[in-house]
Amino acid sequence: MEQNELSSKIKELQEIVDSHSRIVFFGGAGVSTESGIPDFRSVDGLYHQQYDYPPETILSHSFYLRNREEFYRFYRAKMLCPDAKPNDAHKKLAELEAAGKLIGVVTQNIDGLHQAAGSKKVYELHGSVLRNYCERCHEFYDLKYLMSTTGVPTCEKCGSPIKPDVVLYEEGLDSDTINGAVSAIASADVLIIGGTSLAVYPAAGLIDYFRGDKLVVINMSPTDRDRYADLLISAPIGKVLSQIHV
Repeated sequence: MEQNELSSKIKELQEIVDSHSRIVFFGGAGVSTESGIPDFRSVDGLYHQQYDYPPETILSHSFYLRNREEFYRFYRAKMLCPDAKPNDAHKKLAELEAAGKLIGVVTQNIDGLHQAAGSKKVYELHGSVLRNYCERCHEFYDLKYLMSTTGVPTCEKCGSPIKPDVVLYEEGLDSDTINGAVSAIASADVLIIGGTSLAVYPAAGLIDYFRGDKLVVINMSPTDRDRYADLLISAPIGKVLSQIHV
């Protein structure tokens, strides 16, 4: 996208933000790539060298049950980025919420960066790496504890395996989180979709509940909702949102 066209579209986004007060943001992995967190679906040399299974297999409930050692080897290496910091997109969304413009963030990410930036109303559809629980007694363990362990982490109280509070393939989404996200999207007057290809269901299907005034899509690659967008911006989400004034 040429700079003049991008500037024009950012100006249009600014006008939308200025004239609406019930904005919801729906985001995915592209929001956090600017923080240095890779999209695990991308194919890279490291992945091919280290693992005998595709990510979708390793991150499935059935694989977790039968091969916890390999699950945690992949999980620690590819899914945990403890040093990542919120980028301009996370920060601007938090600013919009604080200013009374944004009523919620619905995210497919599990990194906790929206909350780290200051966002309060965040619906984490796929859970969070910051939360881990004993499978038997449900004792809570934070990310720091998990990073201090090797192999399969076990509970200090009862010795049972600890599982990350993330939604694996073959697992259902949390009903309270879904209900909250649906309610926010349904009551929004603007829905901004950013940093997601909208390829993961059922999460992507939640945007069908939007009945508001303006649909904005900010994504580097095409999505199947582009044709419905009132504003379509093909640029990095942080670069775009950083230029919006609250």
